[in-house]
Order: sequence, then structure tokens, then C-alpha cells
Amino acid sequence: MAQADSKVLVLGALAGVAGVSLAVVWYQGFRSRRRASCPGYYLNRTNGQGSSMMLVDSPGLPRGQAEVLERLEALIQCVSELKDEMKSLKNALPTLPNQVREELMGREEAHRASTLHRTTPTRRKRAAASIAGAAAGERSSEEAESEGGYMTALTDSDEEEEPSDAEQSDEEQPVDTLCVLLERIELLHQGTDSEKRESLQLLLENRDEFGQKSLFLWRLIRAYCDVHDVSSTLEEKKTHAETGKRVGEEAVSLNPTCAESHQWYAIMCGIMAEYDTVQNKIKNGYIFKDHLDKAIELKPQDPLSYYLLGRWCYAVAQLSWIERKVAATLFGDPPSATVEDALNNFLKVENIQPGYSKVNYVFLTKCYKDLGQREKARQMCEAACSMHAVSKEDEDSQKELDALCPALGM
Repeated sequence: MAQADSKVLVLGALAGVAGVSLAVVWYQGFRSRRRASCPGYYLNRTNGQGSSMMLVDSPGLPRGQAEVLERLEALIQCVSELKDEMKSLKNALPTLPNQVREELMGREEAHRASTLHRTTPTRRKRAAASIAGAAAGERSSEEAESEGGYMTALTDSDEEEEPSDAEQSDEEQPVDTLCVLLERIELLHQGTDSEKRESLQLLLENRDEFGQKSLFLWRLIRAYCDVHDVSSTLEEKKTHAETGKRVGEEAVSLNPTCAESHQWYAIMCGIMAEYDTVQNKIKNGYIFKDHLDKAIELKPQDPLSYYLLGRWCYAVAQLSWIERKVAATLFGDPPSATVEDALNNFLKVENIQPGYSKVNYVFLTKCYKDLGQREKARQMCEAACSMHAVSKEDEDSQKELDALCPALGM
């Protein structure tokens, strides 16, 4: 209840009590005069709880008036009790708004803590806050009603509106929870090695709830890729690569129109090539290319896809004669790409997002160098040297830069 409404209620109640009090004063004066004229009419009787005036019959007073006076006596008792209740209400109402606010804050904080426990920051949204507010308002209204009995209409109105809020919350709750979770995952993805491990653990904890959503699954693939990169042992790296690839297969089957699922599944196939036999390595190369082409088809302005395609083309262009023969023997049609193809894809990255990454400049340098365009190779090398390393891949590319600069006369 607002402070203004509290004051109006108190003033109205006090005005009513004042009117009833005037009637009581008049009656008490009338009763005093009646005692003086009819001294035998009233008798005092003391019981276990105190003394009270009891009405008795008198030969000189009609029976109807005796009943009226008896009822007035009962009315006085009720008015006395009402005055006591009004005093309690008057004392309680000034503090009621603070109690309501405290109850609202307590419910909202408890709800947020519950959401954080499930999603690790929760981090819930306005729908949950409105439900907590409605529940707190209902409870506070019931308390005020027990004190004064004058807030029934307000409580009934709140109770009628509450179901619609609850229905909206039931519809929005899963979406809000997933959004909060994904925001947290993005922050952890950009963090330290330990935060990347925390990201994978958090995703695994919520997989039962969101494992059928593409937005969740492709981030789970990416998390396996991140943890693979920060792992120290070969066995651990291979385990994360294999598990990430299986999740990728599930993701592209669940939603074939999700570009990110195809993209990160292709990446996991490329990572698995480091641990497979020659036959599986070549097979994963074909899978890599197919899903990368699909990702570009679904999302043609993503620079990461063109960078990955450039890497694939450059790797294929560097295949030895024996590796090409093995591919032709196993699959009949060996992969085909040139350094020019790789260069065009790396340039596409730069065209979509200038200064995309340090490692992209490194591969531009290598392509120009292989094609004999040394001046352009120097320009790309200078651009790479001017950028800070922001990823593990950038840090690894610095070693290649250290070897390229002397070869280019820098």
C-alpha cells in the first residue's frame, strides 16, 4: 500500500470512530440521568473478570426500552474493542510500506540467488521479479488485513492479476535462463585458461536442459575446442577432440541450417586430423571442406569461415605427391586447391573485417612469398608485426613471423 493510501485509510477510520464516540458520550450522559431518576434500575455485579453494569427489570420502565438499553450496552463494548483495534491499526500503518518494500527486496534477492545457483551467475529477469513482487504484495496484504481488516479489496485485485503474470513467466523462463547462461559462456570463452575450462563444465551441467538447442550445442563444440588447446597432455587433447567431434555430429543433425554448428564441427574435424591415421586424416579433410562450404552458404559474411577455408586451401596446396596419391587411391578424387585459392580467401577475410587477426596477416605473408610477390609479402609481414597477439594461435604464429622476416630481408 502507498503512503498516501495509508493516510487516507487512517483518517477515514478515525473519523468513523469519532462519530461513534460522540454517540457513546451522549448515551452515557443519558444513562447517568436515568440512574438519578431510577436508582433501582441498575445493579452492580462482579464476576471473575471484573465488574460490569447489568440491566434488570424495573416496574417503572417499559420492557422495550430495557431491551434497547441492553443493546446499547453491548454496542458500547464493541465500540471499545473497535477503538483498541483502530489504535493498533494506526500504529501499524506507518510502517507497512517499509515492510512491503523489505518483503519485495527479500523475495527478489532470494529468487536471484536461486537462479545464480542453477546457471552460475544469474543471473533472473523481469518476469521472475514481478512474480516475487506479487507474492510479497499478497503476503503483506494478508498481514495488514489481520491487523485492521480494511485491505480485502486491494488483496483481491492483486490475486486476480497474478495468474497472468505467472503464465507469462512460465513461457519466458526457459528462454531467459538460456540467454543468461550464454552471456556467461561468452565471457568465459574470452577469458583465461581456467575460465575456458569453467565454461565447458558449466555447459555440461546444463546439457540435459538445453542439449536440444543449436545455440547451446555449437558453443559446447567450441568449448571442447578451447579446452583442447589449453590441455597439456596428448591423451587429454585427443579425448576432448573426439568428444567435441561427436557433439558436432549431433549439432548438425539436429539443425542443418545453423551455420555455427557446421563451422565448429568442421574445426573439430580439422583438429582430429592431428590424431588420426592417414586414411582418417584425408577423410576428415573432406568432411571439413563440405561443412565449411555449408557454413559459408548459410552465413556468407563470417570472416572466420573464409579464414578456415584459406587454411584448408593452403594445406592442400602443400600436400606432397605421395599424400595426393594416397587420397586418390582411397577416395578416387583427391582434394584440389592452390596457393592462389588460399590467398583469395585470406584477402576475403581482410575485405570483410580489416585487421581481423595477426595470424591472417601471417598467412597472407606466406602466400605472397610463395607466389614470388616479395613486396606485398613485406607489407603483410609489417602489418602482422604491428598487431598484438590476442589468442594462442596468434602467439604460435609469432614464431613463423620470426622466421619469415629474415627471409624477406627485414
